[in-house]
Amino acid sequence: DIDISQYKPNPKDFPQLQNDTFLRAARGEETEHVPVWCMRQAGRYLPEFRESRAGKDFFETCRSPEACCELTLQPLRRFPFDAAIIFSDILVVPQAMGMDVQMVAGKGPTFPEPLKEPEDLQRLQVKVDVDKQLGYVFKAITLTRHKLEGKVPLIGFTGAPWTLMSYMIEGGGSTTHSKAKRWLYRHPEASHMLLRMLTDVIVEYLLGQVTAGAQALQVFESHAGILGPVEFKEFSLPYLRDIARRVKDKLKEEGKDVPMIVFAKDAHYALEDLSQSHYEVVGLDWTIDPQSARERTGGKVSLQGNMDPCALYAPKERISGIVKKMLEGFGTRGYIANLGHGLYPDMDPENVGAFVEAVHQYSTQMIKQM
Repeated sequence: DIDISQYKPNPKDFPQLQNDTFLRAARGEETEHVPVWCMRQAGRYLPEFRESRAGKDFFETCRSPEACCELTLQPLRRFPFDAAIIFSDILVVPQAMGMDVQMVAGKGPTFPEPLKEPEDLQRLQVKVDVDKQLGYVFKAITLTRHKLEGKVPLIGFTGAPWTLMSYMIEGGGSTTHSKAKRWLYRHPEASHMLLRMLTDVIVEYLLGQVTAGAQALQVFESHAGILGPVEFKEFSLPYLRDIARRVKDKLKEEGKDVPMIVFAKDAHYALEDLSQSHYEVVGLDWTIDPQSARERTGGKVSLQGNMDPCALYAPKERISGIVKKMLEGFGTRGYIANLGHGLYPDMDPENVGAFVEAVHQYSTQMIKQM
């Protein structure tokens, strides 16, 4: 077994990548088939995942590089996914800034002491030592890169500033996000201050993930859809762009080229803007028509998505028809197949397998016929 303490994350030590289809598609290059992975592919729908996680605290698992590595690899033993995504959680960033977050059974993530008023910002750590606070994620990435043995690329990720801000103020999940939105309308300066603080930590966090071995990065703006176009342009988009620009500039200095994906769920109104935000790939949810997404992004970016996760409840033979239609809508170039959201816990792994197989099968045929 690999002793991670002896590994300085030096890319020269990492096994040679054998399948770079996902990275090529992200950059809009030609591929033999359309690459596919699933958000939450390491998740509760897998019996082996439930077994590994049984009786263990969620964030404790996140802090164990060995546990994260094992959970990241599980779906790849079952399915021929074209990418792995490190097992972690977006809320490790608020934790690193000094907030207490707990995973409560049946309720989800919970902040016992959410931010209520602007003066609460004083409770947050201004200068976060990312290596110290989030080093466990970096160790998990390095260990997983070795254990993957070059099979597929490893994706690192973060939550986006607005999404993290809304959790920190709401104190957990919410349908209206009215407490967080109240800040935007009532305390715009304090909101921007918090968003800037989050952005600074996120930039360092993503750079640390690349140093540790991440070969692509995804930024999750999961709560984009709760904002209207005007608020999105003021409180989300500038920070998404800032993150990509700052990460890219730093990586360029180091001679590294790591594709970045932005996934702003339900932000259809912002497709054009998102396609001009320094990200190579724009992730889409299932409420967007593939063809219109292509037209609206004007070939500036690769696209990722966007099958309705609930389509996986369909019988297997129907899944392949749904996949075929999706592939025809997106076309095979500059496209990464995925779901429009994460996998749900009650999904049948066999149907996930059927989805992956259909993507590979149809896209290979389509490319051959071109």
